[in-house]
Amino acid sequence: RGPGRRPGGAKGAFTMYYEIVPMDRSHIPQIAALERECFSDPWSENLLEDALFDPQASFIVAEDGEEGSILGYAGLHAVLDEGCIDNIAVAPDARRHGVASALLDVFCRFGAANLAFLTLEVRQSNAAAIALYEKHGFQRAGLRPGYYQHPREDAVIMTREFPKESTT
Repeated sequence: RGPGRRPGGAKGAFTMYYEIVPMDRSHIPQIAALERECFSDPWSENLLEDALFDPQASFIVAEDGEEGSILGYAGLHAVLDEGCIDNIAVAPDARRHGVASALLDVFCRFGAANLAFLTLEVRQSNAAAIALYEKHGFQRAGLRPGYYQHPREDAVIMTREFPKESTT
C-alpha cells in the first residue's frame, strides 16, 4: 500500500490509501474511462487488452484500498535495455496525493535494476508532469514538433539514464 497525502496543513488534510498492482482484465473498463477523461487521443479497451498479452509491456494500477476503484495507472514497454513509458494517468480527484509519483517510482526502480534508460513524451504545456518527471531524475532530451494532435502541440522528450556499475 502507498499512502498519498494531500498538501496543506491539518485543516482538511487527509490520507489516501492505495495499492499498486499489475493491471488485469478487470481493470480495463475503468482504465479506458480514465484514458477518455485524461487524454485527447485515448487508448481503447482493445489496445489496453492487447497490452495484457504483450511480453514487452508492463501496466500497473493504483487501486483504492477501500473501494477498489482505480485512482491511476501507468504503462511501460521495454525492449532489450530500453524502456518507454507510454502513459501515466491519475483521476482528477486523486491528483496531488502522490499517486503519479508512486506509479513512476515503480518504473524507475525497475529501470535502475534492468534498463539502460527510460524515456517518455509529455505535452510541452504540462508543467506539473514535467516537474514530476524532473523530480524523478528525468532530463529534457529533445522536442517532437507537432507530436500531439488534439490540440496540436509539441512533445518534450524526457529521459532518465541508469548508469551500470563497471565490471572491469
